[in-house]
Amino acid sequence: MQSKTTMDMATVIGLFAGFGLVASAIYLGGSPGSFFNIPSVLIVIGGTLAVTTVCFSLSEMGRSASVILKTIFHSNPDPATAAVNVLEVAVMARKQGILSLQNVMAEVEGEQFLHKGLAMVVDGTPGEEVEVILRRDMQATLQRHVKSANVLKKAAEFSPAMGLIGTLIGLVQMLGNLNDPSTIGPSMAVALLTTFYGAVLANMVFLPLAAKLERNSVEEALVNNVYLMGATSIGRQENPRRLEMLLNSVLPPAKRVKFFD
Repeated sequence: MQSKTTMDMATVIGLFAGFGLVASAIYLGGSPGSFFNIPSVLIVIGGTLAVTTVCFSLSEMGRSASVILKTIFHSNPDPATAAVNVLEVAVMARKQGILSLQNVMAEVEGEQFLHKGLAMVVDGTPGEEVEVILRRDMQATLQRHVKSANVLKKAAEFSPAMGLIGTLIGLVQMLGNLNDPSTIGPSMAVALLTTFYGAVLANMVFLPLAAKLERNSVEEALVNNVYLMGATSIGRQENPRRLEMLLNSVLPPAKRVKFFD
């Protein structure tokens, strides 16, 4: 019943395809080396990271890094699979009693939200109290995901701005050394490449990852809601058939289950 951590191929393929197309266009242009400039990298990437950190605390930045990794490596089970698992546990509790759930606690340990709910049920916590606690946990998780998405969105705002700052730096350097033609080329490279780097980071990295994180957060909330409904139903000792009906009321039509049919 434990969910496996897998790589989100849509994210990986999208990133590789996007950067691959840009790299191909650069390579076909015949001058790939001219698109790499260390000062431009420092200004855009380093500057974006530094300015984004100003907007948040160091702990929020650290937590966001781990949450952002979930856009590539995630372990969210399929909602329909989660519903079937919950119904199986509910049937066991109905037939063998609440205390029989102790036998499956090790199996659901990988699903921390479900494990916590069932642990409270086994300990005799009333179903209403289980629901209140789990809903608070869901809200806290959602808030963490929102903060992480906001970090990415802020980075997407600042990276083009840092590119513009780099462009101004390059132009100032160029105009200040017009008497030395050898400095015009490097200065123009900084001026143009910082804008390029900022646009690429914002539109090909930060904004797509923020959108994927929000999408994954909605999916995780659906799975956790399935677990919440299952744990509270088991705690109230309701009929599993009623639980199936309730679960199907929150699942998308394509994910609805027919456990007892």
